[in-house]
Amino acid sequence: MAEAAKAAAPLDDIMLAMDVVDTLRHREHLVQRELNEGARDAALVERLRDIYRGQGIAVSDDILAEGVRALKENRFVYTPPAPGLQVSLARAYVRRGSILRVVLAVLLLVGIAWGGYQWGYVWPRERAAEALRVEMAETLPARIVALGEEIGEIAEVDAARTRAVELMSDGERALAAGDAEAARKAVSDLTALRDTLLAEYTMTIVARPGELSGVWRIPDANPDAQNHYLIVEALDRDGNPVTVTVRSEEDGSLQPVTKWGVRVAENVFARVAADKRDDGIIQNNRVAEKRRGFLEPEYLLPVMGGTITDW
Repeated sequence: MAEAAKAAAPLDDIMLAMDVVDTLRHREHLVQRELNEGARDAALVERLRDIYRGQGIAVSDDILAEGVRALKENRFVYTPPAPGLQVSLARAYVRRGSILRVVLAVLLLVGIAWGGYQWGYVWPRERAAEALRVEMAETLPARIVALGEEIGEIAEVDAARTRAVELMSDGERALAAGDAEAARKAVSDLTALRDTLLAEYTMTIVARPGELSGVWRIPDANPDAQNHYLIVEALDRDGNPVTVTVRSEEDGSLQPVTKWGVRVAENVFARVAADKRDDGIIQNNRVAEKRRGFLEPEYLLPVMGGTITDW
């Protein structure tokens, strides 16, 4: 027990000395007045004794003197280390938790931004570029050749074969120039030509109750004239409507239709009208036959070439 008391005593003395220094710091006016007068340590010790005695604390002269010396020597004062790499690393280590959270948040934001850029811009561009490369190098060339061969087998007239050769040449030039739009148009035109050759239908005059069988128009270019049209429809062998692409002579537009108007002479128009008035039925209702392999229908009634799509 005695040895433990001896070991504890120095620690108590140190703590008291530290308290003395703290008291001196808080009594800064006292320190400035007494220390600046020089060689007044004894008076300062006496004043400290009075302070502690007033608090009911007994402090030995040795401890008070040690506290005064410690104050002069800046003992028990924390002096921060000078800035440097080691100090910075030590502070970063102490704050590693918060720094790690900030770093992870920044990395997450960078990852999200990079992923969004890749997914929303880079990858679609790469896929589109690859799709275009395949289309120009493989799909369109193969399609042009296949359609040309198919048209050559179907066509019954030289005009269709000649037109197919022209369209194939247009497509090949577009491919060589890297013009995808022009190459696609050549394929579209070849497809339309093939479909026209494949089409088979009978063009008949519409004669159903409640529907017009013919109309007449006054052309804008000649107010004194009248254009007469028979309203016709295209029907396949089973009587089902067939869609035909027709160009209107009134506005020049191409329209896919199943019914349209064919311009005829006034006497033909009058004859058909009389036929319908007789019993409500048009006996000679066939206008033309479109056969497979041909571009144009073969007309059974005289027509004047003009067509309309609206009436």
